[in-house]
Amino acid sequence: MPELPEVETTRLGILPHVRNALIKEVIVRRRDLRQAVPESLAEIEGLRVIDVTRRAKYLILHLEENHTVLIHLGMSGSLRIVDPSVHYRTHDHIAFTLSTGKELRFHDPRRFGIVTHAVLRDPLTHPLFSSLGPEPLQPEFDAAYLKHALRSLQRPIKLAIMDNAIVVGVGNIYASESLLHAGIQPTTPSCKLSLPRLQRLVDAIKMVLEKSIAQGGTTLRDFLRENGEPGYFRQELLVYEREGQPCRICHTPIRKIILGQRSTYFCNKCQKR
Repeated sequence: MPELPEVETTRLGILPHVRNALIKEVIVRRRDLRQAVPESLAEIEGLRVIDVTRRAKYLILHLEENHTVLIHLGMSGSLRIVDPSVHYRTHDHIAFTLSTGKELRFHDPRRFGIVTHAVLRDPLTHPLFSSLGPEPLQPEFDAAYLKHALRSLQRPIKLAIMDNAIVVGVGNIYASESLLHAGIQPTTPSCKLSLPRLQRLVDAIKMVLEKSIAQGGTTLRDFLRENGEPGYFRQELLVYEREGQPCRICHTPIRKIILGQRSTYFCNKCQKR
């Protein structure tokens, strides 16, 4: 599943191609995504794209007259900037023809993504965002906030930081990596962590995500960057999918357990309860 760095990489990739461009035509080849693509999407034809922002793993296309297109890549979705003469691939479900002579295409083999439309003065008031926690790279996500949010949670810390109601965008790969950098075992009860340890965790989450964004996102099976090339952060991962291999820090074999039905990797020596 594309995570926050992959979504941010996509945003940065498409932004210069779509900002200030007019949407000349909306082509919907299939509507039955996770949510049905609304007929109202056609209303954006003739409108200019003002900006592309991100909230959690949603991309927000801001258009004139308060029109908004919300896009979630789901489990296998991607966006591409292509020439309209390029043949559609089987799972190219939606295309936005731009005044620049290019097309923005939404590709989603598993059809678990979302492309929807709304007219909102503030897109962040959309119901899709109502239960989301803070962005991990924003100042409001700090140790004091996390201490308060976790104060009564017995849940393992890895599951807590993967909960979008607590903080958005810390997916399975990045949770494992951040906990290694912070020296915290993933099974540690959330409410047991002191403020200094939470500060290390916050710093680690920000560092891991920022580094991944800078390097183009982690290479996942279904994810490609907007130019069709894979990201390349995975080769630098310290624990994820390295079960039995020596820790890059202390050479202790990496362990794997299942938490919340997700594979979880950690170093039993570097990460303490």
